[in-house]
Amino acid sequence: MAQTEAFVGSTIPAIPLRLWSVDEYHCMIEAGILTTDDKVELLEGKIIQMSPQNPPHASTTQWAGNYLTRLLGDRAFIRNPLPITIRPNSEPEPDIAVVQVDRRAYFNHHPAPDEVFLLIEIADSTLRFSALRCGACPP
Repeated sequence: MAQTEAFVGSTIPAIPLRLWSVDEYHCMIEAGILTTDDKVELLEGKIIQMSPQNPPHASTTQWAGNYLTRLLGDRAFIRNPLPITIRPNSEPEPDIAVVQVDRRAYFNHHPAPDEVFLLIEIADSTLRFSALRCGACPP
């Protein structure tokens, strides 16, 4: 059963929210409820709309990914932007993830924390949100 949490606003009473697991999120994708057109990711059980990429963001992400690919060669995979599964209720899509080489190329699963070497989030106007999103940085 999914967890719930209360959203508390200054003038709004607490509203129970339905939190989703990675398995439930994948079921929604497989059923066609969520598609690539939705541009969402699962963070802490919440389905969050992803920010569109402006040209500087896209260019920086591509440049950094290409640089890391040249630097690391076949010692690691560079995934950008593709999902990683970090918790039972979180599957973010960081701009760049440096992950272990998997001969199956992650055919049956997204990289898990023990398979991730480095995560990079390119942020300009969304720096504060990105830090909260990754869960690694204090607000």
